[in-house]
Amino acid sequence: MRRPLTLIAILTAIALPGLLTLRAQDAAKPEPVRTVLERHDQSGFPGKEIVIGTATLPKGSTIPYHTHPGDEAGYVVRGTLILKARGQPDRILNAGDSFFNPRGAVHSLAAVSSDGVAASAWIIDKGAPLATPVP
Repeated sequence: MRRPLTLIAILTAIALPGLLTLRAQDAAKPEPVRTVLERHDQSGFPGKEIVIGTATLPKGSTIPYHTHPGDEAGYVVRGTLILKARGQPDRILNAGDSFFNPRGAVHSLAAVSSDGVAASAWIIDKGAPLATPVP
């Protein structure tokens, strides 16, 4: 009976530091930051607004799949990003590249090899959330 308990104690002593390190790495995982810079009513189109903003993605971070209640036109300001749009091949975007996501397109953005910054303008339904998460 002592042998199995000793074995369990040894395995726990070996595995526990590694599990704690993984937990600490998950807690320290970089998170993207979205910043809304401006909002304006779209003239001539009641119920619509133009939103201008940025997304800053530290290396290794991802903005999970989501949709917008309108069109998004964007531009990569810095770094290399991967745009994933369901039903389409992944696009590698470098500084200077532009992208477009039509209303309702399910997409995500990731910074894999370096920090990245994208600037976007959205024409959306006024009062709607800028982004809605999609599983």
